[in-house]
Amino acid sequence: MNKSANGWIYGFLGVLVFSGSLPATRIAVLEMDPFFLTWARAALAGIMAAGALIYFRQSLPGPRTCRKLAFVVSGVVIGFPLFTALALEHITAARSLVYMGMLPLSTAIFGVVFGGERPRPAFWAFSITGSLLVAGFAAWQSGGSFSPGDGYMLAAIIVCGVGYAQGGILSRTLGGWQVISWALVLALPIVVIALGLSHFPNPETISVSAWSGLAYVSAFSMWIGFIFWYKGLALGGVAGVGQIQLLQPFLGFIPAALLLHEPVSAAMVGIALGVAICVAGSRRFA
Repeated sequence: MNKSANGWIYGFLGVLVFSGSLPATRIAVLEMDPFFLTWARAALAGIMAAGALIYFRQSLPGPRTCRKLAFVVSGVVIGFPLFTALALEHITAARSLVYMGMLPLSTAIFGVVFGGERPRPAFWAFSITGSLLVAGFAAWQSGGSFSPGDGYMLAAIIVCGVGYAQGGILSRTLGGWQVISWALVLALPIVVIALGLSHFPNPETISVSAWSGLAYVSAFSMWIGFIFWYKGLALGGVAGVGQIQLLQPFLGFIPAALLLHEPVSAAMVGIALGVAICVAGSRRFA
């Protein structure tokens, strides 16, 4: 199996892990302050990442690499978790998942900006079509209304595209798990201070499901998923493999329906089929 195919496999495994992120965040944020949730998940993931870096005796990254890692920190360690937690105070997990269909286009754009990738015009046609399908569905589902939660999700998509693209490029030289691990460790002093200043919930008022949501986003969404994801981006290209994210909303509908009992309509399934065609097309021309 060639490097590109391996990249798409690793990328799919990463998206599969990420598909539970927004439902898990929704479960947790219903009972926890979104700022506490953001800092707590980053702190817990940072501790795990630090342990792995020490155990495998990884060398400290240089100043230039640290400057690039700052984009990963701002995008996927702090920005995306915070904006999605704020969004999920206002909208359902199912609705927020639809916005994730715009993330591949954001990632591809920043892949061009940071990495100089040049996909073919047909790639952009499929990528934009998939994003428009998802955006149109989101507008139809919301009846044309625009809530603060929608604004937070759009902000999350932009910063996450930055973090995904820069992290994928760094993974080519630094390694996938090393990129997310060093980003988490670099952010650790900031998030620990912020966690100490945030509003701690009363443990007696928090359910097991909310704690489980925090555990999932800390271990899987913040760290394990990125090990697969960044390796996939490094092997298969940021713009190309990033298109797999078009499937994330529809993979995420499953835990949203099972865990949060949110409805999944026939229209969602229809859009999923259209998006799957766009993923296949963009892979062909990436």
